[in-house]
Amino acid sequence: MTALTLVAHALTPALRGLVLGGDAEPDPASVDAARELKLTADASYAGPEPAAVRTAEALGLSPIVDPALRDREYGEWTGRDLESLLGAEPGPVSAWLERPHTATPGGETENDVLARAADWLGDLTARHEDRSTVVAVVHPAVVRAIVLYVLDAPAESLRHVNVRPLATVALSHHAGTWSLTFG
Repeated sequence: MTALTLVAHALTPALRGLVLGGDAEPDPASVDAARELKLTADASYAGPEPAAVRTAEALGLSPIVDPALRDREYGEWTGRDLESLLGAEPGPVSAWLERPHTATPGGETENDVLARAADWLGDLTARHEDRSTVVAVVHPAVVRAIVLYVLDAPAESLRHVNVRPLATVALSHHAGTWSLTFG
């Protein structure tokens, strides 16, 4: 069995302001709060965002930075806040928000993120076939995608899963199947 704990990275100004994508540094207070989490791991991974790496380091981990664990690619909308986008481009933004199979201009769909997360889990399973304990510190959008994949839920469900900074989700892999683990 492989145990995987997902950790949503520390709060960033982008998360606070509903800014799409970007590589914002994490809030120092949120990084300090991460130090209070008590996690151990045989292996650790982080998305490439500075907030993911800094959060992992605050947890006392030396993560392998894996580009497959990156936030969703927002293309031309990267760095823009949702409120101003809705004011400037209400039709395309509404379509994107309502239909998970719609990509931002030059970006990824929610299904693209789910497929990338599923591929990463498959690779992780191949690397850690033994009784490993793994921690992955990632953007909240990646936590949501992995949870939906494990539950075999459709991409339309992504917006119904709220993941706050520093939230943890426990998963386990046994006999070829990933499961959510409670308790």
